[in-house]
Amino acid sequence: MPTLFTGPVRPGPDWSRAISTTSPHPYTLTDAAAALRAGTVTSTGLLEAAIAAADRGDPVYGAYLRRFDEAARESAARADAELAAGQDRGPLHGIPVGVKDVFAAAGGPTTAQSRVLDRAWWAGRDATVVTRLVAAGAVLTGKTTTMEFGCGLPEERDPFPLPRNPWRPDHWAGGSSSGTGIGVATGMFLAGLGSDTAGSIRMPAAFCGVSGLMPTYGRVPGTGCVPLAYSVDRIGPLARSARDCAAVLGVLAGPDPVDPECASAPFHCPDFDGDLTGLRIGVVREGHFPDGRDPALDGAFSAALTVLSGLGAAVREVVLPYRAELTTAVVAVITSEALAHHRGGLSRRWHEYGRGFRGEVANGAFVSGADYVQAQRVRRIAQAAVDRIFGEVDVIVCPTASGGAPHVDELAGPDGVPDSGVLFRLLTTPYWNGVANPVLAVPMGFTADGLPLSLQLAGRPYAEAELVRVGEAYQRVTGWHLRTPPVVAEVAA
Repeated sequence: MPTLFTGPVRPGPDWSRAISTTSPHPYTLTDAAAALRAGTVTSTGLLEAAIAAADRGDPVYGAYLRRFDEAARESAARADAELAAGQDRGPLHGIPVGVKDVFAAAGGPTTAQSRVLDRAWWAGRDATVVTRLVAAGAVLTGKTTTMEFGCGLPEERDPFPLPRNPWRPDHWAGGSSSGTGIGVATGMFLAGLGSDTAGSIRMPAAFCGVSGLMPTYGRVPGTGCVPLAYSVDRIGPLARSARDCAAVLGVLAGPDPVDPECASAPFHCPDFDGDLTGLRIGVVREGHFPDGRDPALDGAFSAALTVLSGLGAAVREVVLPYRAELTTAVVAVITSEALAHHRGGLSRRWHEYGRGFRGEVANGAFVSGADYVQAQRVRRIAQAAVDRIFGEVDVIVCPTASGGAPHVDELAGPDGVPDSGVLFRLLTTPYWNGVANPVLAVPMGFTADGLPLSLQLAGRPYAEAELVRVGEAYQRVTGWHLRTPPVVAEVAA
């Protein structure tokens, strides 16, 4: 059976002090949960390791907007007492978890990283997904950085942290679930919440070298989440492994009477056996290997396909239908729906919005009502075409991006204004936001500069169990998701 990973597996800062060294990879959520139940670690120990990692690393990386250290300590102590008494709330019980600051949490105000959002919005209440995390016994560590309202690019002039890449701090961590990706990669928590409208879970997962799952549209409720584009937004987990993402999705998914878009479809974690015999994989190359791509991309992608084939999967080439048309339609829908939501605020407080956000959303003014209707029609046509492909294959794979994370200096044009063109030339994520299908991003290698590369796996609607089964099988024989950023060790020292 092929394996790609030959280097040492190094635990994140201080995790070895928190968890028994008898566990070979102790800093995954899954292994931490097992250690909790074996009595070789406590929730308090996990949390203190996470807090220590944040104390050291957050001034460098900019993962947090607000930390809940004292409340988290109370939650961890409560989790330890409950587990000791035999009360087990499930795989997230006692696990440190970060929450992107577009989700309301009673522990602090929700800002969506904007000077504009009213701090009284949902004050003192939890979003539905946060309520579910708390009910599952998760220990909320704080609110993590994002892009303004989940859109645009960071600017150093903004009064918020600039999220930096844990592998190379002069590069970006990806958006808009930036802080969640950083926090998982650096050991500030073991899993976190993100949202995805054009790649905002998968992009930071890819750039930070962790796993991220964008569920089927409507699988996870959005009540209490600051919206960007109602017909596109999705909520999902980032964590170190595909198996970890499955554990979190099992808590998040399920119907919500307040959210009419939320499906009555709870998620059930599959059995993981590492065997992909009989699985049909469609491989996408067209449009995903542009000129100027990172030289390491082709080899990393081919090696990933070799691993999947070695696990028993049958691989064949496919072409994504309406790729250019659907990507254009998604951008039109996002900008017009975002403008509809912010039109009043932009007209009254234009200069209080960041330049990156207002520059993106203002493009919605050029989308006519007829354009919007046509864009939604393209989405329906493309969905039907994608469904036909999934009649012939079970999973579709392609790169998440054509290279590693961009340098922070590349995010602005010559005039200093954020330029999203660099992302659209790099990412392959927006296509999948135009359809309902779930997509999992997992690490698949590194560039010569030491930046992570990522593999996307897309499945049929509501087939997340299939995706995480494939992702877990791949990660079982590779070790990319277990690599620790070298700068974490430098900061710890």
